[in-house]
Amino acid sequence: MASSKCTSLSGALSRQLTLTLLDSVDSVLFDCDGVIWRGDQTIPGAPEVINSLKKNGKRVFFVTNNSTKTRQMYADKLGKLGFNATADEVFGTAYCSAMYLKNVCKLDGKVYLIGSNAMKQELEEVGIQPVGVGPDPISGVQIDWANVPLDKEVQAVLVGFDEHFSYMKLNRALQYLCNPDCQFVGTNTDTRLPLEGGKAVPGTGCLLKAVETAAQRQAQVVGKPSSFMFECVASQFDLDPQKCLMVGDRLDTDIMLGSNCGMKTLLTLTGVSTVAEAEANQKSECPHRQRMVPDYYVDSIADILPALQA
Repeated sequence: MASSKCTSLSGALSRQLTLTLLDSVDSVLFDCDGVIWRGDQTIPGAPEVINSLKKNGKRVFFVTNNSTKTRQMYADKLGKLGFNATADEVFGTAYCSAMYLKNVCKLDGKVYLIGSNAMKQELEEVGIQPVGVGPDPISGVQIDWANVPLDKEVQAVLVGFDEHFSYMKLNRALQYLCNPDCQFVGTNTDTRLPLEGGKAVPGTGCLLKAVETAAQRQAQVVGKPSSFMFECVASQFDLDPQKCLMVGDRLDTDIMLGSNCGMKTLLTLTGVSTVAEAEANQKSECPHRQRMVPDYYVDSIADILPALQA
């Protein structure tokens, strides 16, 4: 950890501090959107940083709460944008949710999926059959909704990002979750997805909260800042959290994940969170907010490139 948290690594005088940090870790975990790219545009210098880290013997992983892409889809995007990356280095919530249902829930039945085709593919890849993908138009009246046909083989409800989310999907999830033995899992709690120009759209957290409210149950969330996201990577690659650096643009997901798991943390200012928010958390006496204070921050991930090339 930094001797004084929330330390800047930007600027020529910080090169030695950056070198010291990088020498202390053997693995670097990156969030994607707002850190190494924005939409379909790379953050300038980001591919060089990732590729240089690998040339210097560091293991690099990509850890994202986005559930709309498979690992291979992410690997394809990374390659197209100039990053040296493979699918097994990508840990998105579509994949991690499938691993959670298989290895933690020990699911041997079907899952009712409020989510994307990518989530469907990742579930099928581990032998879990999803039902419910796609539009679910409303019909009938309230008594019909309360008695909607259910698949008796469904043993879990999984909620991710779903552009077809509707009242009938919400209702069907409720009916499944009335069974206390039905497991309830969510990909992440991000409530807003930031877009270019200061715009935003509702995130998965809004959909998950609606299902939780209707079912009067709380989901087990697998995405950041849940420690399961790190455990998913660590179990496959034998990572020591004390030798890992978590790099992200959000204090409430990326930095908190790092804090929760004992990793070093680096905030990039090319995305959502600001230094002012981090410093306000640092001054707070609230333990929860203290976990949202990064060890270090940079204006852009490209700021560590000079140290890597030294």
